Amino acid sequence: MPRQRTRLHYKILVDKIIDWLNSDIDDWKDNDIANDPYIAQRNAVADNSRDLKEKIDLLLSDCFDQRPDLFLIDFSISENNEISVSIDGDNGVKVEDCMFISREIEGNLDRDEIDFSLKVASCGATSPLIKARQYSKHYGRTLSIKTSDDQYEGKLTSANEKFINIVWKVREPKPIGKGKITVEKSIDIDYNQIKEAKVKVKF
Repeated sequence: MPRQRTRLHYKILVDKIIDWLNSDIDDWKDNDIANDPYIAQRNAVADNSRDLKEKIDLLLSDCFDQRPDLFLIDFSISENNEISVSIDGDNGVKVEDCMFISREIEGNLDRDEIDFSLKVASCGATSPLIKARQYSKHYGRTLSIKTSDDQYEGKLTSANEKFINIVWKVREPKPIGKGKITVEKSIDIDYNQIKEAKVKVKF
């Protein structure tokens, strides 16, 4: 009996020592992190970037409220506060549209608080179509489309909130007799099936 009690006492003592060591290590880690200037600086930069992103989100939202024909394609901020904004428009994008967005953002940010660079541009003619809203202005144009399991090239005839329709022509053997005939093909493609879609630009 005394032996069992001794073992139990040892176990309790060892558990207390382990708890004490773990607690001491956690305190050391917390103090080390709190006193590390590099980590403190990195956290401050992350906070500033997060605040900057929130400000620009609000400014862009206000811009598109003023100009409902324009919409956002992409927006990013680098570690060096290089702000890049890509936009598109239902009627295309002019230089004046990019300047409008740029002025609205730059005029409402204080360079004394944070240094930054800003680039606002339209998505290029050869850039992939990312949003459903982009398709409607390309009616009648030829699109090159990659889906989950196939690839198509055809003229865009319609686009709604769920899918697009393209048509194309192919030469096929005649049902009867020799030779070939031109046949028009058509397909509806859901947006969620599209991996990449580009407008075929003719030079």
